[in-house]
Amino acid sequence: MTNVRARNESAWLLPTDGTRTNHRLREDMRRFADTEEVDLVVVGCGAGGSVMTQRLARSGWRVVVLDAGPFWDPDSDWVSDEAGSHHLYWTEPRVIAGANPVPLGSNNSGRGVGGSMVHYAGYTPRFHPSDFETFTRDGVGADWPLDYTDLKGYYRAIEEELPVAGEKWPWGDPHSYPHRPHPVGGNGEIFLRGALAMGITAKVGPVAITNGRFGNRPHCIYRGFCLQGCKVNAKASPLITHIPDALAHGAEVRADAMVTRVEVDQRTGRATGVHYVRGGVAHFQRAAMVAIAGYSIETPRLLLNSASARFPDGLCNDFDQVGRYLMVQGAPQTAGRFDAEVRMYKSPPPEVSSEEFYETDPSKPYQRGFSIQTVSPLPNTWAEHVAAQGHWGRSLREYMSDYVHWSCLGALCEFLPQPDNRVTLAEEKDRHGLPVARFSYTQCDNDAALMRAAQAAMEDLLHAAGADEVITIDRFAHLVGGARMAADEQHGVVDSDCRTFAVPNLLITDGSVLPTQGSANPALTIMAVAARAAERLASRRSHPD
Repeated sequence: MTNVRARNESAWLLPTDGTRTNHRLREDMRRFADTEEVDLVVVGCGAGGSVMTQRLARSGWRVVVLDAGPFWDPDSDWVSDEAGSHHLYWTEPRVIAGANPVPLGSNNSGRGVGGSMVHYAGYTPRFHPSDFETFTRDGVGADWPLDYTDLKGYYRAIEEELPVAGEKWPWGDPHSYPHRPHPVGGNGEIFLRGALAMGITAKVGPVAITNGRFGNRPHCIYRGFCLQGCKVNAKASPLITHIPDALAHGAEVRADAMVTRVEVDQRTGRATGVHYVRGGVAHFQRAAMVAIAGYSIETPRLLLNSASARFPDGLCNDFDQVGRYLMVQGAPQTAGRFDAEVRMYKSPPPEVSSEEFYETDPSKPYQRGFSIQTVSPLPNTWAEHVAAQGHWGRSLREYMSDYVHWSCLGALCEFLPQPDNRVTLAEEKDRHGLPVARFSYTQCDNDAALMRAAQAAMEDLLHAAGADEVITIDRFAHLVGGARMAADEQHGVVDSDCRTFAVPNLLITDGSVLPTQGSANPALTIMAVAARAAERLASRRSHPD
């Protein structure tokens, strides 16, 4: 714990007076003028942007991070209510298209400081070594220009800073976690019972939820409202894990600031800052370097909206790579009914999981695989699950009254990167007069086969645990790609250090740079990639110019 505090004091900067926000730290943070050339301006304050900001602020850089959403206060802004939590999502207009259009909103976007980690479930597995070379190993996807060993130390560091709780992990690169696993509730017990009956290994965790006090953060109280923002600060999000330390080291977080364009000097080819709108007023923040961390829809959109004479088809888009290879994960959910009460909401949603099906199995008619974890939909989401089966009226009410008898599992299927699954600009414009993103998505045969296999595995597991009825709904989660990392500019947008090929002082440090997605939730990997990029950037510039 001492080593963690020496590099990130966020958990010790939170108040101990019963509130959840250090208002004094926010009120006293350093503030820069638009006309002052800061060392770095970061666009987006989610998983990648917050880590980049915190790491470089600690290195003495003058950093401003701009976020389109608010600076949340857990005490006043978050509620234990599904319907009352929609303000945590990015709900600006977007156009979806393709043969399998993907709904955008609650489970794949975030709004405000902390990004989507404010309302994620807290599940933080690592990618496997195989995820970094899927083309070499399996003939699908793409190889990264770095490998697992390049991120291993950063994975460990971020796991300690969040911190992550879980059993010793046997899959991928076997490893332990800094906190012991949480106790298991009814949903987790169902998973463990079914897995044992089927001969499948299942483990508790990993979740970025404190098990015991960590700094001034309290133990999890098992409310089950992780997806609505953790009111007690037990679940990790950048709002509490990296931003307080960044503020304490001189960074500025400028909330409610919508970045509209990255400015590039046409003579030198270097970024000079960003245009943004705040309170209805247009601004320009000067910066020696720019890092974009708006995630897989808004990052390509910003690049495309930053077209110029030098970049007529969009910034960094000389080879038509911006917006391409955007991926979602297939995320079917299967529920099973049991005679005994399960009360699946009485715990963090991801309790128990298995990566037994993660790697390519040569005996199967598809490449790559899927993982399975407990999920615990609250009543509103459970109603959507049931209604998707065609139940309505009396039938829906009967299922809802039976809620406490149901257990629910979810899979994450590794959908493959395809060039035509992409973001482009639509004709429609937003309230700032900017073209909105058009996201086109079509599944390939391998994607569809994975969805079927995952559904069958979850249904078998729940039946093995004793379920007398199972129902499944198809869902999608977790966006990555759109400005991917590659060995050269003809195949991607950034290099292995997250620097854009086309503009030497422009970086992208969010999930859009991931070339593949594995069958793992991406938050931990995004943070690890950003931490590595920040360290390598700081090492090249021991003191900012």
